[in-house]
Amino acid sequence: MEQFKTSADVLFVLLGAIMVLAMHAGFAFLEVGTVRNKNQVNALVKILSDFAMSTVAYFAIGYGLAYGTTFFVGADKLVADSGYELVKFFFLLTFAAAIPAIISGGIAERARFVPQLIATFFIVGFLYPFFEGVIWNGNFGFQGWLEAAFGAKFHDFAGSIVVHAFGGWIALPAVLLLGARRGRYHKNGAIAAHPPSSIPFLALGAWILAVGWFGFNVMSAQRLETANGLVAINSLMAMVGGTLAALAAGRNDPGFVHNGPLAGLVAVCAGSDLMHPIGALVVGAIAGVLFVQLFTIAQNRLKIDDVLGVWPLHGLCGTWGGIAAGIFGSQSLGGIGGVSLGAQIVGTLAGIVIALVGGTVIYGAIRATVGIRLDPEQEFMGADISLHKVSATAEHETSW
Repeated sequence: MEQFKTSADVLFVLLGAIMVLAMHAGFAFLEVGTVRNKNQVNALVKILSDFAMSTVAYFAIGYGLAYGTTFFVGADKLVADSGYELVKFFFLLTFAAAIPAIISGGIAERARFVPQLIATFFIVGFLYPFFEGVIWNGNFGFQGWLEAAFGAKFHDFAGSIVVHAFGGWIALPAVLLLGARRGRYHKNGAIAAHPPSSIPFLALGAWILAVGWFGFNVMSAQRLETANGLVAINSLMAMVGGTLAALAAGRNDPGFVHNGPLAGLVAVCAGSDLMHPIGALVVGAIAGVLFVQLFTIAQNRLKIDDVLGVWPLHGLCGTWGGIAAGIFGSQSLGGIGGVSLGAQIVGTLAGIVIALVGGTVIYGAIRATVGIRLDPEQEFMGADISLHKVSATAEHETSW
């Protein structure tokens, strides 16, 4: 019976890993549909290559840094507990690899390819596992200090802060260090629109992400016996709340509509195991409005050329999610309780600071050494032809 339970846990976590792995196709097509035609191939190649680099970095360095486990032993030892530690690594790898996938959308259309792979290695090998271990493995006593100071540890069940906000706040310095796409903002204050190249691809990416997110959230229990339907329903409610709010706030804009469910899902991750479904609906709806408003402000007022809006979507909606867990997770608002708003605020701020400092150091060092931006001619031609020598369609190659 014990062996059956262990094997069931292995299968449970493996299915979660596969679902989150599929989300990377969502990241890819969300970016493909948003960027211009001349950068679609680059978007596809980046996501897959970043995942491969993430796997090497997390296997060799990152997972051990976060959890103190190494895989550099004989295979006879790796099969212990039906290989549970291996599928747990696979599952958490898909979370770690989401960080460069998030960043990719912000720096799209003007970032060099190999320097981004270098950044991915350092982010997934060192920066992300450091914070992941602090929050999810209790490293360095930070969680113990929060519990002593506020009566509860920082609660982030499925990564509103550890994954999404962390990736979004790393992306911000990367976007700022790269600068805006050429021709996006003019000296006279005019803004050149770069509309999505394919709403169908954008929508496909959003749907793949939304479906895979139920593995992201539900399987974060990591054991079959601790899985709970509340997490699934809260994810659903936050998803539809974000969709309807973005539909209204974005005035039917399809880009906002399809990012609305993602904003809601980002925000609910932290407290999805604590909130009442009505609370999750409210959290998702607030996130949907936040994304629409903050994306518009970032692009038009602050002139931050974050192509997919990853800082508003993941960084700011993730920040809201970390804090919201301390509000809507409380028993006074129908939640299960056991959380502290003070601990949620401090833990959220810690994640933001580490991400900002780490992102600035990594991308600043790469820019100062090998450079991170395509040259003007390459950017004008597009990353597809400049870097990969092929376009998404045959028109360029077959035209006379």
